Amino acid sequence: MTIVYIISAPSGSGKSTLVNELRKTVSNLEFSVSYTTRPPRGSEHNGHEYFFISRKEFERLLAQEAFLEHADVFGKHYGTARRFLEEAQQRGHDLLLDIDVQGERQVKQKIPDAVNIFVLPPSREELERRLRRRSQAEGMPEASVNERLAMAKREIENYPNYDYILVNDQLEKSIDELRAIVLAERVGRSGKRPSAEEEKWMVIAERHRQTNMRGTLKCILESFGPKPPSDGE
Repeated sequence: MTIVYIISAPSGSGKSTLVNELRKTVSNLEFSVSYTTRPPRGSEHNGHEYFFISRKEFERLLAQEAFLEHADVFGKHYGTARRFLEEAQQRGHDLLLDIDVQGERQVKQKIPDAVNIFVLPPSREELERRLRRRSQAEGMPEASVNERLAMAKREIENYPNYDYILVNDQLEKSIDELRAIVLAERVGRSGKRPSAEEEKWMVIAERHRQTNMRGTLKCILESFGPKPPSDGE
């Protein structure tokens, strides 16, 4: 049975790097390349990071119900084609989705047993540092950096929706932890008795269960400042 893994993260958290490394080390794991109406950045190539299409083409696919999920992010459209899931199921492989918190909710409604993993920066300060470094490389305006920081705070507040929390503070360690989570889920669903190595994966994965990350989450959330009061408070 195909396992669908959803990985979400605020912009600048290093999610793309983690995903790329995961794909190198885990077999039978297919990756869904999203469609987007935004233009390519830097060294991005069509069909690798994204399928870059026009708004008209995106709307045509949307009308055909070709997307498993879709979202509007900073005025640009993103979507995951249903065909990637169908192809993975036909081959008996698992599927990895790199999507935002909007898309995660849509997929979980359709695939309740999907495994969702939230990648976070260790703090607001570190996220800002990473975004500013990217802005220098890609020519991102100051306003865009601030916009992404504000959105990151809103996205992080969606953490209760996720099964696992992974704080990307040390890249190599985070790669190993992400791999352990993915492999532990396979072991858990296989019904087989885990080997000694597989038990290690399961211990690491359990450590990153959202319910076991509350203390770390509290510190990260606090670094982004107090949550604004809702109406009536």
